[in-house]
Formats: sequence, structure tokens, C-alpha cells
Amino acid sequence: MTDAILTRRTLLAATGAAMATGMTGLVVPARAQGVAPTPSMRGGSNNYLPGAPVVERIGGGGFWMTGTVRRAGDGAPLSGQRIQIWAHTTEGNERDPWSHGATLTDANGEFRLEMPQIVPAFGQPHGHLAYDSEDFKTVFLRPVMASASETSLSADFVLEPA
Repeated sequence: MTDAILTRRTLLAATGAAMATGMTGLVVPARAQGVAPTPSMRGGSNNYLPGAPVVERIGGGGFWMTGTVRRAGDGAPLSGQRIQIWAHTTEGNERDPWSHGATLTDANGEFRLEMPQIVPAFGQPHGHLAYDSEDFKTVFLRPVMASASETSLSADFVLEPA
């Protein structure tokens, strides 16, 4: 008798779940939800200098700016995308041309650029990053570090076509 009750309960629970989610979920494969584009952050474009050159490193280095670049919708990694980076550092401020540089994403959509240690500006240690090429809409980011003693900062972009 107990086995019959457990089986009946299992059947009722499965039927209720199927009805709640809709029968089409059993026949049609589930679709992944689209990956939303990254919005520009307030203050992200401060002291932006268009056309910063692609460089191996900004200044003497010691701090790493890293991240990923993906396409909106399907989330596919985007290779060869130009990301500009600048910050107030131990070697210059955000307005100085030598505090700006760009890097390109690799085959996995990842970027990494070494630069001088970021120091607080206006009370917050933060970096600036921009996607500013033609294939996708421009995005400016201004991630804030938890502490000025951190030696890396990461920011991710999800880009939508221009």
C-alpha cells in the first residue's frame, strides 16, 4: 500500500510540475536567455582621449587590468576587440596621455594590460575602460577598487552591434 501512495504522489507531483511549466517545455528544447549588453557607467568617459595607441604596457607596470569582451545576445567571446584603459596612477593622472593605452582581446575574448599602480582620485581608487571601435556601440566603464592596495582590477564588457 505504501508503494502505491509514493508512486501516486510522484506522478501527481510530476504532472503538476509539467502543467506549471507548460507542456511545450517537454517537447521544445529550452532556449537560453539572451545576454544583455553592458551599459556605460556614469563617469566612465571622464578624461577619455580618443585613439590611445595599442601598447604592451602602460608605464612601469606592476598593476593588472583584466577582463572579457562578449557579444550581446549569445554571449560569444569577441576576439581582436580594442579596449582602452586609463587611470590615476603612481606615474600620472587620468588626463595625462602617458596614462592611456589600449589592448586587444585574444581568441577567448580576454584582455590583460599591465600598468602602474592605481591610486585614489577623488577618494576612490578606480580605473577607466572603453570599448570605442566601430563594430559595436561604445561603452565606458569606471570600476572602483575595494582598496588602494589591490594589484589588479577586472571589468567585463558585453557589446551590442552599432
